[in-house]
Amino acid sequence: MKTESEPEPEAAKSEGAGAVKASLTSRKAHLTVSRVEPWSVMKFSFVVALVCFIILFVAVAVIYATLSMLGVFDELTNMIGALLEGDGAEDELGLNPAAWFSPGRVLGYTGVIGALNVVLLTALSTVGAMLYNLVADLVGGVDVTLSEAE
Repeated sequence: MKTESEPEPEAAKSEGAGAVKASLTSRKAHLTVSRVEPWSVMKFSFVVALVCFIILFVAVAVIYATLSMLGVFDELTNMIGALLEGDGAEDELGLNPAAWFSPGRVLGYTGVIGALNVVLLTALSTVGAMLYNLVADLVGGVDVTLSEAE
């Protein structure tokens, strides 16, 4: 245990000064991204697209539930029904506006659009990685400078 009256050894002083000096200067590395693995890009983009799909589906479900509780879909159905009424005859066009806003239909379309989005984002990201590799072979890639954080 060190007390205030004891002087620091000379080696500890020089180490402390060097450690402070080394921490003030940051090292930098200049690297080139010359190739991106399409398989890793495909896996990464699939996971990101899947997470976005889940977020989209939950958001649509919450918004649908909120609007349904507020009675928006009932009013829309009534309004569309009133607009489609003809001269008093039974539904001439055979349309059922209530079915348009059913939870199964809304969430079903959300699921289909989300699944297509997952497939397209994954495919486009993979093709983009392959195109990057082709262009990087021609021009040498992207130069990146990395610096060490304190």
